[in-house]
Amino acid sequence: MSDLAAVVLALSAALGAWLAAPSTAGALPLLGAGLVASTGLALRRPLLLCAGVALATSGLAARSWAGLQPPAARTWSGVATLITDPARVSGALRVVARVEGKRVEAWARGSAANDLADRLAGERVRLEGRIEALAPAQRSRVAYRHVGAQMTVKKVDGWTTGNLPSRMGNGLRRTLLAGASSFPADRRALFAGFVLGDARDQTPEVTDDFRASGLTHLLVVSGENVAFVLGLFTPLMRRLGLRSRLVVGLAVLALFGVITRWEPSVLRAEAMAALALVASTVGRPASGLRILSLAVTGLLLVDPLLVTSLGFGLSVGACMGIALLARPLTRALPGPRPLASAIGVSLAAQAGVAPLLAPAFGAIPLVTLPANLVAIPAAGPLTAWGIAAGLPAGTGGRAFAVVVHVPTRLLLAWVATVARYAATAPFGRLTTTHLAVLAVAMAATGLLATHRGRWMAAAGVIVAGTAAVPALAPRPLDGRDLSAGARLWRRGGATVVVVDGARRPADLLAGLHDADVTHVDVVVVCRPGPGATAVVGPLLRRFPPRLLLTPAGSTLPGATVAAAGESVGVGPLVGTGDSTGETRRQDAPKPMRGKGMGR
Repeated sequence: MSDLAAVVLALSAALGAWLAAPSTAGALPLLGAGLVASTGLALRRPLLLCAGVALATSGLAARSWAGLQPPAARTWSGVATLITDPARVSGALRVVARVEGKRVEAWARGSAANDLADRLAGERVRLEGRIEALAPAQRSRVAYRHVGAQMTVKKVDGWTTGNLPSRMGNGLRRTLLAGASSFPADRRALFAGFVLGDARDQTPEVTDDFRASGLTHLLVVSGENVAFVLGLFTPLMRRLGLRSRLVVGLAVLALFGVITRWEPSVLRAEAMAALALVASTVGRPASGLRILSLAVTGLLLVDPLLVTSLGFGLSVGACMGIALLARPLTRALPGPRPLASAIGVSLAAQAGVAPLLAPAFGAIPLVTLPANLVAIPAAGPLTAWGIAAGLPAGTGGRAFAVVVHVPTRLLLAWVATVARYAATAPFGRLTTTHLAVLAVAMAATGLLATHRGRWMAAAGVIVAGTAAVPALAPRPLDGRDLSAGARLWRRGGATVVVVDGARRPADLLAGLHDADVTHVDVVVVCRPGPGATAVVGPLLRRFPPRLLLTPAGSTLPGATVAAAGESVGVGPLVGTGDSTGETRRQDAPKPMRGKGMGR
């Protein structure tokens, strides 16, 4: 099978999984798909093989979706196995658990959340609560985890350790994190992200910095992590025979998968590593493109719902971009080869993920390329040293850990600083439209430069650059939704943010970055209580406002409560307090009304 045939095979598998036609879900259609694929493989007919695989993934995906049908609402009590690590979300604790063979998204608050907070995936917990159906939108969000219901946890009553792999994986995780216990909270969360792909404890500000700078991919487990873990065992594996080397390598990959929770990006990286080990053992090395394609095909046959995971798509897209474009771009770029190679690989990866990133997040920050060039040289050593030194640091005592992790602290500080400054750089972003024009211009440039000279290439670059110019300039906005429950008003240089029921501070900060906000004059909080404090706190730290308006009863420091009839103006924007303690918004001279600021 050629590389091109392998790519077509992977695309066929993805297309079938995406379509998930119910007519292909029966036993006979699946048997027929298997026969078609087997015949194509035996006769070396790639098109027949692709057709069989597409039918198979379609049928398997349809069966998987059917298995996510919501159950009847009921009260449940029993022992559940945790599938994910509990994470704090919007003031509650969320965890995916297996209940009677089915996966549910469990939510706990209060004492139940406190009892569940220290548990880890693989452990068994006795829960009591109510199971209900997920809304269709929520079901699509967690489909790749095979979750079809939600559970409101009322009580947590005891726990036990899981099976042997879970106990080993959780022990190693706790040891690594114990070695970083002397770090400040934000640095410890970054360490967990780099080494374990664990983003649960990252602050909204850090999450926003890495997203706005295009460095989020550094905080998930990738092929680099897998390669380094295998490298740790290379001295041992070299002393073994080929078959023993393969067995040890696959065992190491399995344990690392348990430690990193088999996230979609981990599955992709481990599947490719396993195929590379097998190919090396049988003496038939394959190209990275072929290994990637076969890995994707195999994973979608095992779990076709992976096609709904954005993380899986981004991981595959980045690898595909590197496999196809890294070498041509490196050869075309001038300058020292190491620098040209770094730029070529970064550009290739960004080109691979752009078709998914832009629609998912609205735009791609232009600062991504320089930020990656500055941060990635530190990210590799950080991951390598964090794993190598983390286990001794976790067992040698606090004083020893502080000394051993000095390089880790310096590297974390470097990457965090790059992310922070890159997030505030006024580089603008490329939207889906700009990317489409840029792709057409680059394709035309490549074709015309071959036949009509280099000047046509320059013309293509000019066209692409012209298309990108609108992304560089902030647009005047008024009444823009930043996130669910938050709205931005901007006019005449004045910027007002109204928070009325927002629950995710990271989404609020991301919305401000997407709107090119560099300062905030007024923050209006429409509801008092600890929830508002948790949501607005990161906003106030990131964009300290000139004025903070809150209703009576708010605990936010420095807040001003607008009395009934009192008007507070910032530029052309005016807020007026009413008798209920809320804040109304109006324009001067022409009234403008908006949700959360006026009626």
